[in-house]
Amino acid sequence: MKRSVVWLFVLLCGCITFAKEGQTVSSVPDRFLIARHTFIDVGPPNDFYEIILVRGTGSGTTIERVTLTPAGDACIQPPTVEVVSSAIPETLSVVLEGRNPCAISDKALRKELKRRKQGLVFSGAEISMHVECGGKERIIRADVLDRDMFDPKAATPENTSWTMRLLTRLDKAFPSGVLDRPIFAGLTESTLSTAPNADAARALGAGEYDRLFAGTPDRPSDLYRASQIPPPAPEVLLRSSEPFQPEKFVRPEYPPIARLARIEGAVVVTFQVDANGGVTDTQFESGHPMLRPTVTNAVNEWKFPKEAADHRIKATIDFKTNCPSKAR
Repeated sequence: MKRSVVWLFVLLCGCITFAKEGQTVSSVPDRFLIARHTFIDVGPPNDFYEIILVRGTGSGTTIERVTLTPAGDACIQPPTVEVVSSAIPETLSVVLEGRNPCAISDKALRKELKRRKQGLVFSGAEISMHVECGGKERIIRADVLDRDMFDPKAATPENTSWTMRLLTRLDKAFPSGVLDRPIFAGLTESTLSTAPNADAARALGAGEYDRLFAGTPDRPSDLYRASQIPPPAPEVLLRSSEPFQPEKFVRPEYPPIARLARIEGAVVVTFQVDANGGVTDTQFESGHPMLRPTVTNAVNEWKFPKEAADHRIKATIDFKTNCPSKAR
């Protein structure tokens, strides 16, 4: 990653140049960078940011991907930064389908970008390939529109289609992408959560990637800093248990869906203690229905002293999300 970050810094410090019609172009590059801003109309989050570093090697192609995801819910789904690496056996020439990015016509690219003005766009991706051509940086832009993604007769133009195929090939090197994530992320454990290493963290924090996403709703440096702030931890507390306290106490789990919905408050439950100190005949006096099953599961594991046998216990359990109220 360190060499890739250094290469990125050198690349971004270059000047922008464009391929002209009939101009002699440089040889096929041995590395390039792709910045992809994916936006969808289902969320939050509605925006995802990826920096993909691609380099040809003697044995194939290496790929490093940085993914930055804004907060979907500040309490249960905070901003995240993921850095993963992979390699594929295909040479860079095969990955590029034998095409030279430096030879793509600037006129053709401008023509394809005008499609965005033709009809509404609700979802899609803004993509830029940053590649060194003749010692200078060239930025190749492509807009993938929702009709390119979902319409079987999208009539996607040549260079945009090539960009989509290229990204599909690169994405297959990883177990999942941003569009594979659940709508309600945070309700289950993530299967991909790799913290950035020191070099990537420094580059993100210093804003070295920010210019890749000019005009987007978020800056990578802001997302990185926000991802370093841990979300508030929820609390589940036993306020009272009368007339006896449990000898063995199992704390109820806070249901993720209840946290997402900002459901909290007291749950009052009563139950009978049997001769072995176990709990039977659980009944609720108050408390949100979404919190009751987890309380039942927990109190069924409680144990009470012998003198509590044949007594009815009344327990009050407090659930606190410790999250700010959602804006209405």
